[in-house]
Amino acid sequence: MMAADTKVRPADLVGAALREFGQLFALGLDVFFGMFRRPFQVREFIHQFWFVASVSILPAALISIPFGAVITLQLGSLTEQIGAESFNGAASVLAVLQQASPIVTALVISGAAGAAICADLGSRTIREEIDAMEVLGVSPIQRLVVPRVQATMLVAALLNGMVSVVGVCGGYFFNVVMQGGTPGAFLASFSALAHLPDLWVGTLKALVFGFLAGLVASYRGLRPAGGPKGVGDVVNQSVVVTFLLLFFVNFVISLIYIQIVPPQEV
Repeated sequence: MMAADTKVRPADLVGAALREFGQLFALGLDVFFGMFRRPFQVREFIHQFWFVASVSILPAALISIPFGAVITLQLGSLTEQIGAESFNGAASVLAVLQQASPIVTALVISGAAGAAICADLGSRTIREEIDAMEVLGVSPIQRLVVPRVQATMLVAALLNGMVSVVGVCGGYFFNVVMQGGTPGAFLASFSALAHLPDLWVGTLKALVFGFLAGLVASYRGLRPAGGPKGVGDVVNQSVVVTFLLLFFVNFVISLIYIQIVPPQEV
């Protein structure tokens, strides 16, 4: 007897990826509308907010310092080569506000809090707690997923502000102390080229990235396979998928922002 053909066709992989994306999108819609639907899980939200913040604040602060320093040092070297040292402050601060801060925030939340959320929901699923909630008429999405996604969104927005401040302060220190820049030129170039929408787009990115981190972690946590080993697998998958999504979404938001908001004229 001939062995069965186990070769996976590319069409099957594309179909599976589309089904996964469709299910993730459907869960995202359920979570979004569930945020405005009673009953509100206030106690669960506070608990998850405290947990996400406690595991994310210190890593985000520690990462933001070298992130801002590297951006400032690299841009300082570049602006020196082209004779535009006076714009180093504006370039480094705008890079931190628009790109570095929301990305650092999302990476920390996904790697620390998202992995814990996925593991928690995955363990509940393999213990059949999710099935028991559905049998009792309790929506696991409204009861468990929505407060976790809300917590990741709020923590992401708050951490984005903290990372922005720490990154800008670190960039200022390294520009003035390490590269011999003048404090007045650093601040003057920033105030000349930056405007308020640069801060809003960073906050918007942080909210969207926080939503994606909580959503992907919850989605994979509700669908483990293979017992405890499957929980570990979906945790790794949730982190990887979140990283891929956030870089793609960051590109889309940045492209739209550049087209809609005109640059500040000197």
